[in-house]
Amino acid sequence: MLGILARTMVKAGMVKPCGLVKPVSVTRITGRYLAHQEGLPKLPVPPLKQTCDRYLAALDPIVDPEELNHTRQLLEEFQKPGSVGERLQKGLEQRAKKMDNWLSDWWLQTAYLDYRMPVVVHSSPGVVLPRMVFSDRQGQMRYAAKLIAGVLDFKSMIDNETLPVEYLGGKPLCMNQYYQVLSSCRIPGTKRDNVVNYALDKRPPTHITVVHNFQFFVLDVYNSDGTPLTVDQIYIQLEKIWNSSLQSNKEPIGILTSNHRNSWGKAYNNLIKDKTNKESVRAIQKSIFTVCLDAALPRASDDMYRTRAGVQMLHGGGSRWNSGNRWFDKTLQFIIGEDGTCGLIYEHAPAEGPPIVSLIDHVVEYTKKLEMVRTPMVPLRMPQKLRFNITTEIKKDIEEAKQNMNIMVHDLDMKINVFSHFGKDFPKTQKMSPDAFIQMALQLAYYRIYKRCCPTYESASLRMFRLGRTDTIRSASVDSARFVKAMDDPAKNNTEKVALLDKAIKAHRAYTDMAIRGQAIDRHLLGLKLQAIEDLAALPEIFMDTSYAVALHFNLSTSQVPAKTNCVMCFGPVVPDGYGVCYNPMDTHINFSVSAFNSCQDTNAARLAQGLEDALVDMKTLLEQTPKAKL
Repeated sequence: MLGILARTMVKAGMVKPCGLVKPVSVTRITGRYLAHQEGLPKLPVPPLKQTCDRYLAALDPIVDPEELNHTRQLLEEFQKPGSVGERLQKGLEQRAKKMDNWLSDWWLQTAYLDYRMPVVVHSSPGVVLPRMVFSDRQGQMRYAAKLIAGVLDFKSMIDNETLPVEYLGGKPLCMNQYYQVLSSCRIPGTKRDNVVNYALDKRPPTHITVVHNFQFFVLDVYNSDGTPLTVDQIYIQLEKIWNSSLQSNKEPIGILTSNHRNSWGKAYNNLIKDKTNKESVRAIQKSIFTVCLDAALPRASDDMYRTRAGVQMLHGGGSRWNSGNRWFDKTLQFIIGEDGTCGLIYEHAPAEGPPIVSLIDHVVEYTKKLEMVRTPMVPLRMPQKLRFNITTEIKKDIEEAKQNMNIMVHDLDMKINVFSHFGKDFPKTQKMSPDAFIQMALQLAYYRIYKRCCPTYESASLRMFRLGRTDTIRSASVDSARFVKAMDDPAKNNTEKVALLDKAIKAHRAYTDMAIRGQAIDRHLLGLKLQAIEDLAALPEIFMDTSYAVALHFNLSTSQVPAKTNCVMCFGPVVPDGYGVCYNPMDTHINFSVSAFNSCQDTNAARLAQGLEDALVDMKTLLEQTPKAKL
């Protein structure tokens, strides 16, 4: 959803908005996690006047002058001495004093747990890993075994509290999210969900779940002495699972988790009335993570592979393919296809991208290692198959979930491209932030298609603060609007265009810096609104104003998710007539995904993806053709 993914890096005092780039420095700490957390500053509540002024500036390029004027008057009323705004601001400041983080609980509830659309497409991001070549299914099992061992290796750093602490501009970052992604699961409710983290139990889970042909298995991954199974042992266990789940006509119980949250909440209560079902569901929820051994897909051309793999990660291809081979409430699900399609999907409520990407980088490196095969002497127990008693009512719920899933599958329009003309290397030669450069190209691509600027969301990490999640970088600014309008204007010369581009990029960097320091506007405005609701006060007019609705209608929902691994993340749009855009800038190329909905006549993922490529090339040409001036 909107909480999606970004971290920024500050180097030598200069802000470089470069998403999840590995932080400047890391330090190993042992058993000091709590002390580290307590040493982090609390998230500030920005000054009210500052937010009101910045909100008006953010509205300028996206609402008409008349509407802007109306909002200006409302804001003046809102922040007068003794006004409702001042009262709410004081309430927020009191909340900030009492709590570790005034925002994090509210954000978890409003952005995720109260959100009732399916997590599939609408909330959970997928990650496409480089395509694997398996000569046979033993290759698939062997890779799955290595991947599982790699995740357990990463888990040992979490368990021992020896995870490298990340730093940004010399400041330590909150590491809490790393402790939320394993052994956790979302639990559906009929009105609101919750998230349970079993890692905190007296006896934390020691098993993973493996799903093959829609059948779930419990696989213990630790020996009785607490040591993890070797790659070889895991491989043997996966073979047993494969051989005892060859029937492909089973009811896809997992597809229930893809339904609208209220429907799934109701079906869930019905499902777990049965003792066997309840125990099976609990085993999945408690597992450290899930591995989905997927069936092969019909062959696709190489240039279509990434796009096809992207939709596999997001939804599994529909009820005929692998959509039932999932438990979408599980925080982490690794997907390994028989045809080499690999990646993962994660449930977004517990964490943003950074821990996921760090884990991916670690696991991918681990799988490349030469394995030491130590054939174990000890015979291992048969992995336990999870049983489900399926009543007529549950069967009906499964059929409904299948139909809804297939509608979602047909509605998702996705394009994943590799932009090969340049990577982050080129903007750097121009002393420009690669992230801001890509964001301006996106603004240009959108403007060329729609002849207007639109509200744009880019995630900024608040991990400099204790329990920090995200705030919004609003990439559509007065300066970006001036640049995109000038770019194709024959009346403007190249020097003017370059000056406007440079100014737009600097404005984006300044906004990014402001956001990571807890001084952006979106979460503060949300806090003021939620404070009013908590006080049982009438909702202030600024929150019922058309401008506020426009500002939150993010036609472009974007995120930079850099990784060392040559992968790309993807997610669905957050509004019916919008796009979801995610990118991983590598040194000499950029991986990016664009999503839209087929049900909207005005959006087209391939068209925006092509527009983004053209904009990037045109901006590079402009800079190369224009003599360097003192800007």
